[in-house]
Amino acid sequence: EALERQGNVFVLEVNPRASRTVPYVSKAVGIPLARVAARVMLGKSLEEQGLGDGMARVGPVAVKEAALPFAKFPGVDPVLGPEMRSTGEVMGIADNFGLAFSKAQAAVGMPLPKPSEPGSPRKVFCSVHDRDKEDLIDVARQLEQLGFTLVATSGTREALEARGVSAEFIYKLREGRPSIYDAIVNHEVALVINTPLDEEAQRDELYLRRAAVERGVPYVTTISAARAAVEGIRASRGCRPAVCSLQEYHEALARAKA
Repeated sequence: EALERQGNVFVLEVNPRASRTVPYVSKAVGIPLARVAARVMLGKSLEEQGLGDGMARVGPVAVKEAALPFAKFPGVDPVLGPEMRSTGEVMGIADNFGLAFSKAQAAVGMPLPKPSEPGSPRKVFCSVHDRDKEDLIDVARQLEQLGFTLVATSGTREALEARGVSAEFIYKLREGRPSIYDAIVNHEVALVINTPLDEEAQRDELYLRRAAVERGVPYVTTISAARAAVEGIRASRGCRPAVCSLQEYHEALARAKA
């Protein structure tokens, strides 16, 4: 594992072993990879193990998500760093990425919002760094189409309005009241899209992150995560996700490969 900071790459650790990804992938593809690898080291080829063509690219999409315990520790800043923070992992499996992502988010206790549900909040808060404003436009348009109302801080709102996307103005934490913090605390916000800004803004973001985690509001800090959330929301509209056992899933994979 490596970490890049200000153009310098630091090696965090080198593991001469299989990671937790191995059992995850084994479940996703229905092949006991650790057993296959051990037999390869003992001289048995992949072809002899019935895997001459490798892993067949068939079947559903599997999404892994980390389970983070921030909600159980009041006052702790729910921000990630190089150290281990997760207490487990879950897997969402579906026929497409959007639904698989949505199921994974629900499994870790942070389900994506459903604007069609009566009484559910329909506001999406947007406040992004200047470098992300152009990429936010398409995400914002899709959220509008899904029935959400966009609220944004002044700079982000101006960028959205300039491209024909409507957004309500809302104050930052220290600008005035009611602020975005008030909106989150009052359960008015369904989703937060907030990419890192300057140091002063980062201090405010601590309170926003904490408020969002305590109220189960999904909080994304990259445009790629925002796109995934939009895809998940769209895929899960009017859909009740199918549930099956791992054994049933592997049987279906085997039939598809046959």
